[in-house]
Amino acid sequence: MTEETQNNTASSASSSNASDVPPDRIAINPRSDYFDAEKLQRGIGIRFKGVVRNNVDEYCISEGWVRVQAGKTMDRKGNPLTIKLNGPVEAWYEDLGENPPVAKAG
Repeated sequence: MTEETQNNTASSASSSNASDVPPDRIAINPRSDYFDAEKLQRGIGIRFKGVVRNNVDEYCISEGWVRVQAGKTMDRKGNPLTIKLNGPVEAWYEDLGENPPVAKAG
């Protein structure tokens, strides 16, 4: 292996590690500034206050909150009403298997 190939391999390995952690904030609503279809397709697991949640519409790890739907209630534009819950948030990509790297406030 040449030195250039080794450098490329090392840089791609470090960039793949950085891409293995979900973003600090993401939303499932396509109209949101924090929507990213590519990252959502990978599947993001969320742990909020120590409990794995599958009903999260948006989260922010650094600010420590998740936004979830408030039942079946809709606003006047037909969008579901959401409530913001505060507490520790952890996120990981579900496509990485058993022991994925977890993004959490630290």
